[in-house]
Amino acid sequence: MRAFIFPGQGSQAVGMGKALADASSTAREVFEEVDHALEQNLFKLMCEGPADELTLTENAQPAIMANAIATLRVMEKEGGKNLSDLCEYAAGHSLGEYSALCAAGALNLTTAAKLLKLRGLSMQKAVPVGEGGMAALLGADIKKASALAKASAQGDICTVANDNDPTQVVISGHMAAIERAIAMVKDHGIKRGVLLPVSAPFHCSLMKPAAEAMEEALSEASILPPAVPIFANVTAAAVSDVNDIRQLLVEQVTGTVRWRESVAHMNESGVEQFVEFGGKVLTGMVKRIAKDAETISLVSMDDIEGFLATV
Repeated sequence: MRAFIFPGQGSQAVGMGKALADASSTAREVFEEVDHALEQNLFKLMCEGPADELTLTENAQPAIMANAIATLRVMEKEGGKNLSDLCEYAAGHSLGEYSALCAAGALNLTTAAKLLKLRGLSMQKAVPVGEGGMAALLGADIKKASALAKASAQGDICTVANDNDPTQVVISGHMAAIERAIAMVKDHGIKRGVLLPVSAPFHCSLMKPAAEAMEEALSEASILPPAVPIFANVTAAAVSDVNDIRQLLVEQVTGTVRWRESVAHMNESGVEQFVEFGGKVLTGMVKRIAKDAETISLVSMDDIEGFLATV
């Protein structure tokens, strides 16, 4: 069994998608549709930068999705097969869940782009810059990270944002609490705490205004049943029901990204191969979660052709 997986924020880089667009009109069509939907030249920004503008949440989120979907569409076109012919499940990390839903036909490309643009803007506006932060805890499992977050809160918000793999958990909340947590890592048997270069504290209760904005937008968005079940971030379980998908996307804004559990559950369900589209970050995490699973990253045309030769 196979699962298609889609990366989250942090996978953006200047030059992303350019070689694929040069090689394939299918990829160019994806980038053009996203540009048209957002009424901005996002693909030019992806190709040329500047990096700090591409890294802005409102740009990074639709850019990463567009790159992943372009890669998928090229693979489908070149192979003459649809996603549902090639995988049993799909999943994405944070914003990647929108990419997974788009890939599986639950969201059309224009809707996914507009929702992610709004999601990025809403998350950015939810907390004044500097008041919130996030930190990666290296050498931490969920139990140690949860204990540290609780100890460092001291009246502020500090919670687990991303349970990425058995060795890396990300916490989010008020900056003061995050800084306390980094100073206390050794006391909790954690190797290291690294402040992340993000502009807002994602996936914690401080994102409630963004969740409310997304609830309104998602209530009006057209969502269809996905071609394959999607493993949702907040439940780490497969979902196909449209109303459930809508609600879980709202909860995802403030909820923990349960990536470690999602991969483990897919693996337990029989998935032996994980294919990442448009990035290489998730495959590393998968290897640390499901050690016997095969991982493949599709970024270039050569990657796509190599994969198609095996299916």
